[in-house]
Amino acid sequence: MQIIELLWPAFVLAIALVFIHTIFGIEIIKRGVIFTDLAIGQIAASGMAISIAFMGGEYQSTMTLLFAVLGALIITWATKRVEKIEAFIGLLYALGISSIMLILAQSAEGTELFSKLSAADILFTSSEDLYKDLSIYAFVALVMFFVYPRVKGLKKEFLFFLMLALTVTSSVQSAGVLVVFSLLIAPAYAGITQKRFKPFNFATIFGSLSVLGALVISYNLDLPTGYTIIFTVTFSSLLMVIFLSLQRENNLK
Repeated sequence: MQIIELLWPAFVLAIALVFIHTIFGIEIIKRGVIFTDLAIGQIAASGMAISIAFMGGEYQSTMTLLFAVLGALIITWATKRVEKIEAFIGLLYALGISSIMLILAQSAEGTELFSKLSAADILFTSSEDLYKDLSIYAFVALVMFFVYPRVKGLKKEFLFFLMLALTVTSSVQSAGVLVVFSLLIAPAYAGITQKRFKPFNFATIFGSLSVLGALVISYNLDLPTGYTIIFTVTFSSLLMVIFLSLQRENNLK
């Protein structure tokens, strides 16, 4: 009971992160643009790095959102005009991660800050931060469930990437780029691979159990929370996908 009283904001945030990222993850896997969120996340983190390095940490949310929207606009434009879009998005990711290193290179705490941007510690999330994130995710979820299906064409593409940018802006600050990527892809991949339940429902439950397990492991073994989440969620997803593949193979024999 003590661990629940102490870590309940982290538990709620973890489930919210899985829920909101699964909405985008299933769509991204279907589209075959896996690195989209990673590219937007790294570009968003570049804005965050500029705020930390040159503005004393002020306007952090504004800079992160500004760069995330910039990344979303570039990808929206490129989706209809650039060949081999996955390669283009991969280059955006490389540009984002290298720019962060260059921005933080002059800082004595550069390595530590880069690690935090990659995988932050959500274990002791405050209730204030939790409520802020939940309000953003609630707005995004309402748009994705009720507005997004009614829009068509380029407007639909831009709305998708804009909502992803808004989600990533909040998530990168709370959890880190690599945690966001793992939560976006791993549960959705497991959900799409299985055929018994609705992909979204399965992915949300599967991802939530995995990430809650990661928080308990991190707390009890004093491990870095962000990287524990990445390892646990991706390892669980890979095991699930392998198990389902072997099961299908046996059924065909």
